Amino acid sequence: MIRVGLGHDTHRLKTGKELRIGGVGIPHSQGPVAHSDGDVLLHAVTDALLGALAMGDIGEWFPDTDPEHENADSARLLTEVLHKVHGKGWNVVNLDAIIFAQRPKLAPFKTAIRQRVAELIGIPADCVSIKAKTGEHVGPVGREEAICAEVVVLLEHKEDVHHA
Repeated sequence: MIRVGLGHDTHRLKTGKELRIGGVGIPHSQGPVAHSDGDVLLHAVTDALLGALAMGDIGEWFPDTDPEHENADSARLLTEVLHKVHGKGWNVVNLDAIIFAQRPKLAPFKTAIRQRVAELIGIPADCVSIKAKTGEHVGPVGREEAICAEVVVLLEHKEDVHHA
């Protein structure tokens, strides 16, 4: 059995906030306006995992009204959801992600982001695709008002995992 999940996240940007993408600190003058650390990529990964198994969304699991999640490390939130996914007998096969940001240019950070996401998910780095797109100076991303990420994950039930 296989399942596909789609995740999306958007955060407004604000001067003076730290920018983390995929668990990697990115030097930039702006960072996300968020209740947690605002890691847009890890939030989209978490939502994709939840979506694949029809388990709700990140806002239901970690509401921004709960003080417990204030400034929370998004890697911790992802890990908590991943434990539930594994507990239901599912493994991540691969992950495909797009990060939308006018600036900073993400090409120098894509390898580190890919490796960190693979480590967090527990799959080889060659099963993680990280792509970066600008907003072409159009819309909130293009005007540097927001950052977004979209993620697709493929899950396979452990009973169906083929061993070489």
